[in-house]
Amino acid sequence: MADDTADDALPPGASALAARSRRRRRRLRVAALITVSALTATAAAGVALYVKFDGNIAGLDIDSALGGDRPEDAPHGSLDILVLGSDSRAGENGVYGSDGGARADTAMIVHINEDHDAATLVSIPRDTLVTRPACERPDGGTAPEAPRTMYNEAYEIGGPACAVKTTEALTGIRMDHYIEIDFKGFEQIIDTLGGVRITTHEDLRDPDSHLDLAAGTHTLDGAQALALVRTRHAIGDGSDLGRIELQHTFVDALAEQVTDIGLFTNPKKLYDLADAATSSLTTDSALASVSALTGLARTLKNIGPQQLDMVTLPVAGDDRDPNRVVPLGPESEQLWDALRADEPVPATLSDRPDTQRIAPGGPPAPDSGE
Repeated sequence: MADDTADDALPPGASALAARSRRRRRRLRVAALITVSALTATAAAGVALYVKFDGNIAGLDIDSALGGDRPEDAPHGSLDILVLGSDSRAGENGVYGSDGGARADTAMIVHINEDHDAATLVSIPRDTLVTRPACERPDGGTAPEAPRTMYNEAYEIGGPACAVKTTEALTGIRMDHYIEIDFKGFEQIIDTLGGVRITTHEDLRDPDSHLDLAAGTHTLDGAQALALVRTRHAIGDGSDLGRIELQHTFVDALAEQVTDIGLFTNPKKLYDLADAATSSLTTDSALASVSALTGLARTLKNIGPQQLDMVTLPVAGDDRDPNRVVPLGPESEQLWDALRADEPVPATLSDRPDTQRIAPGGPPAPDSGE
């Protein structure tokens, strides 16, 4: 009523103008309320997703488990990360067989340089004979130091902490982080990415890993990709060295796939990938959160296939056991010295296979059905 009286005192036409002004202010207030509500809901959803994904990640306090008897951390800003692929058959991984304890099926040290614009990936053949230091067993007690032990048995004996301790003893390099992924998680990540395209230059078949690829171009789904990176009998003499060659080429193809699909402009794919990846990861406690993993991803964002140098630990056949290999002293020391100094690995140590059995990408195979 007071508003109407006030309007009567206004000049002709001013009442309608005032009414429109009031309506506009109300609309602005409503719009502001809706905007704040939307932002609040979005923030709440973001927090919920962080909580969900944080809950997916299994974190291990490896620093506490190993204590202070470790190599000094590098003085520069480089990072060294031990990445393991576990062959555990526990839980959903039971579909891959019913072997005994889990081992490190694949082991890589990822060294990210101080400028975070290049990286070196060092594969350690799992059949490499090393001296495993004394390790605490997960079920109690201590496994004494053991010379001439296969590298991948450290994980079986003492879990991730023993794997890190053995790697540090072998390299003299402190591992800043630890990342482990199991078979099922690897499959899910590849499927979420839409597969990885490779070209094979020869038929690759291995009944043990269930690999069956004719020469040509294929988009591998998760199961096929896992069969490829696990195969030992489809190439060469069935040793781990041929398999590592395939793994390095697959990593190249995977890096190209991540670049090509525009992951960060596709919210659904990004969400699905985050869910699949975090559900299958075990990390050190410092990495066991979405924010920490996001920070690591930002560190890696400028490193593409061309900035990634791939190396296999220099080894030779063991004189006493033809099924095992041993590190080559001078060459191995060159490799570890370069990483400790945050310098490029000598070109003589970089992988240069004589024959490349697979290559990343390539034109689609005609009528492949894939």
